Amino acid sequence: MTDPLAPATLGPVTLRNRVIKAATFEGASPGALVSDRLIDYHLAVAEGGVGMTTVAYLAVAPEGRTHADCIYWRPEALPGLRRLTEEIHRTGAKVSAQIGHAGPVANAKSNGVPSLAPTRSFNALGMAFNRAATAADLARVVEQHGAAARMAVETGFDAIEVHLGHNYLPSSFLSPRLNPRTDEFGGSLANRATLSRRILAAVREAVADAADGQVAVLAKMNMRDGYRGGFDLPESVEFARMLESDGHLDALELTGGSSFMNPMYLFRGDAPYREMAANMPLHPVIRMGMRMVGKGFFKEYPYKPLYFLDNAREFRRALTMPLVLLGGVTDLTGMRTAMDEGFEYVAMARALLREPDLVNRLRDDPETVSRCTHCNLCMSTIYPGTHCHLDDQHVYGEAHPILMPPS
Repeated sequence: MTDPLAPATLGPVTLRNRVIKAATFEGASPGALVSDRLIDYHLAVAEGGVGMTTVAYLAVAPEGRTHADCIYWRPEALPGLRRLTEEIHRTGAKVSAQIGHAGPVANAKSNGVPSLAPTRSFNALGMAFNRAATAADLARVVEQHGAAARMAVETGFDAIEVHLGHNYLPSSFLSPRLNPRTDEFGGSLANRATLSRRILAAVREAVADAADGQVAVLAKMNMRDGYRGGFDLPESVEFARMLESDGHLDALELTGGSSFMNPMYLFRGDAPYREMAANMPLHPVIRMGMRMVGKGFFKEYPYKPLYFLDNAREFRRALTMPLVLLGGVTDLTGMRTAMDEGFEYVAMARALLREPDLVNRLRDDPETVSRCTHCNLCMSTIYPGTHCHLDDQHVYGEAHPILMPPS
């Protein structure tokens, strides 16, 4: 039996255990720069025992931000990112940079730059239209991923996670419903996969040149988009086979859901749409609509431990490359199950918001039970500052109360 809490290798990187803090938007980068609170956020889980923490979300371009306060790769951001990695390394943990381009998930109004998508389409986040990405746009985005990877190496990151999921730009191109193009980027799966594969090739080349191959490269991809006509099995398995054959990845992290088509497919559990309408920087029309019809849009899926495992098994059977299992990993039993099923690593997110020291506690007492209730109220805090609502009054040294909607 593989011990999930024993040291392991991820490509060229040695981790002190197989537990990865999954990328979750921290809401702690005002001015699109690293803050003390962002460092404290990651220090808490690093000191709490994870093998590697993932900084999210680091956009490769200004229009690739989800919101204006999302960090994007540029010279001004590098000193803060370097300080962050140095602090994490002092704990013995490793640190990964999640890089990507938000595409149709970007808030163009907030960013002050038009958002990109496979085709011209309405973007409710910014109450504007996404611009159809040209071949020149996509070539630029590929190059920007390579540049971001080089900056990640320069600032001391041990791994780079490329975001290919949740209907961000590469994921939107994979979706048959969102990508009706007829050029080299649309139609067949091979064509729809072109952007993702070029991005990963650029990242791997950049890492090989800048870090002499000593930085790991991962990708996060959807198994299922979670809506009719979206990217789904078995196409997603075939896409994963393409990525394995390309040979650019040290591991693949399996996820699902769309940030704007079906966000609850990723989270499972309660859907706090009223709290989200109150706290998120939305256009007043969208805010009102969310309060009125949010229950229909934010579908609720029952929570169960390891809720992505059934789909993930399809990938484990089809691939030989290392895989990261996320979704409902909250205790040592779930971690051991993942190892027994052939997954090399597990990723945790919500459970670490309430208890950043959970991994240390699991090591000390294997019977430890997570205190996460899967209420998902943490989703409504991503802009005030991501945290567990059970700890509203004291979050990494600052008070960040949830703004509840008026009664």
